[in-house]
Amino acid sequence: MKLSATLLAGILASQSHAFAPQTIHHPSRVVVSSSSLMQLSTTTEEAVVVETADNDVVTNNNPRLSGLALMLDDGTRKSHSMAENTQFVSGFFKGLADRDPYRSLITSLYFVYEAMEEAMDKSLEDGVRMLDYPALRRLDSLKKDMDFFYGEKWQDDVVVPSPAAKAYVARIVDIAQTKPYLMIAHQYTRYLGDLFGGQMMGGMASRSLSLQNGDGTAFYTFDDIPSTKDFITEWYTRLNKLDLTQQQKEEIVDEANLVFALNIDVLQELNGSPLKAMLTLAVNSLKEKRLWPFL
Repeated sequence: MKLSATLLAGILASQSHAFAPQTIHHPSRVVVSSSSLMQLSTTTEEAVVVETADNDVVTNNNPRLSGLALMLDDGTRKSHSMAENTQFVSGFFKGLADRDPYRSLITSLYFVYEAMEEAMDKSLEDGVRMLDYPALRRLDSLKKDMDFFYGEKWQDDVVVPSPAAKAYVARIVDIAQTKPYLMIAHQYTRYLGDLFGGQMMGGMASRSLSLQNGDGTAFYTFDDIPSTKDFITEWYTRLNKLDLTQQQKEEIVDEANLVFALNIDVLQELNGSPLKAMLTLAVNSLKEKRLWPFL
């Protein structure tokens, strides 16, 4: 679908200035920023390169250039095929088609984060506890979004997880009991993806679904993290200090790739038209820029 591809490129370019990939040139190499779990929502710098007055290239103390941080960024990026990335993007746009599929997405995320944060509360795993920042937690924000879409008494009603969300939750419950260190992969893929892409994805949801004043998009808001860059640096630094064996690190990378697949499943089961969402976003972007002639 050439139209869809063209619209997607234009929409992402207009919506994601802060998250756009950056290319840093050097006579012998090109360093391009890339994504980990969330190919749409997570654009991340592969390296920080500074050119000196003498045109020498030096790297700063970026924790993402070594250790488990590098293994995760590199390992998840290489395993994501073009088909998988397309599935993720199209699935996300399904959720933006109208409020019903978006509400379904928020509902699935609620059950996923309920399982994650309950497991983290009970975990005795040092690594999981070290990476558990209150500012990252999403369950309270998701409850606000659920209140908006279902009404404040939604917990008294029959709201159940979707099949894909059930499978996702089952995986979390399983590893929390059998291999709790694998929860690190879930913290990495979900929380960092949410943080990196929250501003962009929340903005896109607001524009596509005409959500005002943050209603229905609390999930994507991190009020207690003033600097995403500084926070991510601190989080990766802690990650690299964890006392893990090489085998455990490799298992965490494998689990992170599984989480990517689980998220694709959640998105693909949504009932919505990606093309409709893209068109709505394109039109609304033009309106905001006063380029839409039919106002």
